[in-house]
Amino acid sequence: MRLLAPGRAGLGEGGQAGFTLIELLVVVAMIAIASATVSLSLRDPAAAQLEREAERLSALFETARAESRAAGLSVSWQPVRAGDGSEDHFHFQGLPNTLQLPRRWLGQPVSVEIARANMIRLGPEPLIGAQQLRLSLGSQRLILATDGLSPFELKPADGS
Repeated sequence: MRLLAPGRAGLGEGGQAGFTLIELLVVVAMIAIASATVSLSLRDPAAAQLEREAERLSALFETARAESRAAGLSVSWQPVRAGDGSEDHFHFQGLPNTLQLPRRWLGQPVSVEIARANMIRLGPEPLIGAQQLRLSLGSQRLILATDGLSPFELKPADGS
């Protein structure tokens, strides 16, 4: 008596029992999709928030730089130190009152260290000099930097 694999009862004498290549590829693809979904859902929420805050701050910097150059105004950005009695987390100095940029982080307040300065200079000159600030949230660290001509861009804090 010949034994057949489950689900293969209809094979005749000349047929072979087993899985087809297509069936195996479908199973492998389903496992890959499931593992990718799980790995993406396990991302550290502090890292995601810090990256979102850094990208938003970069966009705010570029908005302020453009306004500074267009209006010929000296514009700078500075974090508000804890204990200053302000509800703001940071502020832009020198922008016209008609342009109100955000002054608070979206989530938990982010810790900011500006390299070799106490503020970020945004213009009005097209070349503003190389500047860098380190953003921290919990154990997560990111660097937002510009060479003075290019936009501010996100870099990992470990220098890679």
